[in-house]
Amino acid sequence: MKREKLNIILFLIPLLFMGFVQVSFAQRKQTFTVVIDAGHGGKDPGALGSISKEKDVALSVAKKLGEKINATHSDVKVIYTRTTDKFIALDERPKIANKANAQLFISLHCNALDRRKTSPQGVETYILGLHRSQDNLEVAKRENSVIVYEDNYETKYQGFNPKEPESYIIFEFMSNKFLEQSLNFASLTQHELINGAKRTNRNVRQAGFLVLRETGMPSVLIELGYITNRDEERYLNSSHGQNTITNSILKAFTKYKTEFDKRNGYVVSSENNVAATSDTESILDLSIEYKVQFMTAAKLFNPNSISFKGLMPVEYYKDGNLYKYTYGSSTNEKEILLLLNKVKPKFKDAFIVEFQNGIRIK
Repeated sequence: MKREKLNIILFLIPLLFMGFVQVSFAQRKQTFTVVIDAGHGGKDPGALGSISKEKDVALSVAKKLGEKINATHSDVKVIYTRTTDKFIALDERPKIANKANAQLFISLHCNALDRRKTSPQGVETYILGLHRSQDNLEVAKRENSVIVYEDNYETKYQGFNPKEPESYIIFEFMSNKFLEQSLNFASLTQHELINGAKRTNRNVRQAGFLVLRETGMPSVLIELGYITNRDEERYLNSSHGQNTITNSILKAFTKYKTEFDKRNGYVVSSENNVAATSDTESILDLSIEYKVQFMTAAKLFNPNSISFKGLMPVEYYKDGNLYKYTYGSSTNEKEILLLLNKVKPKFKDAFIVEFQNGIRIK
């Protein structure tokens, strides 16, 4: 009888060991959750441009970014704070991320400046902290002012007044244990938006954003561009602009996620994670983008130059020492032919050129 018990124990030991190995391996394949927050929504339009609203641009970019992450990272779960034109209270957004035990929170917005002044352009990536400049404070004031759309906001936010600089002193005494990781992702994002999307650099900054205050994970707020700048607004509303921006944020996310996995000792099979390939560029956007090239010059012209004969907005790319100017953008051949017919009366030698991932295909 004792011998039979011993045999059973000896038989079970390898099975138990196999079970522990399986459990240990499964723990190393943790799902990474990212929450993408499209700023504003519903009765809160956000900043207003001449042809669009911040809430719509933010939502469109948020959905594109989520789709690209899903397509390239099988071990990532994407959660949106909103997927429709719906008003979400500011304090509810971090609650969604905290409830999901997310590893990263990305809030998307558009910047703005009084149109009576000359509107700047460019991208800024913010992390939580005390503002170090008046510009940073003004951005935080504008984004935080959405709480006035909420009932009893004075009580809910403990008397916080988004218009009063004194209210922002609280951010100086806050302990942000995710500061280093937030700064890392912010820096990666800013780098890709400048070098990949070729946006004007307005740096990584700190400011007191309520939407970042209660998040229990690394968090950033990205100002995608100035909706009050006519040229930048058109870019932000174009399919090319939004695809280029989301591709850049995706690259930053992929680098951050790779570092996260290494730091935590997670092993992800390349079979289960499309983004494990080193050739992420080929995954991002294989579609052909058509533009109308109408002029070549040895100098760089002002975007509002009379040399463009009223065409706006105009882009350019460099070919050696020459600047080659293009108008319009489409992935549809019929649409670009219509644009070519529009340009021909002004520039008879205009023709269609093709781009892929921002690079001219010759």
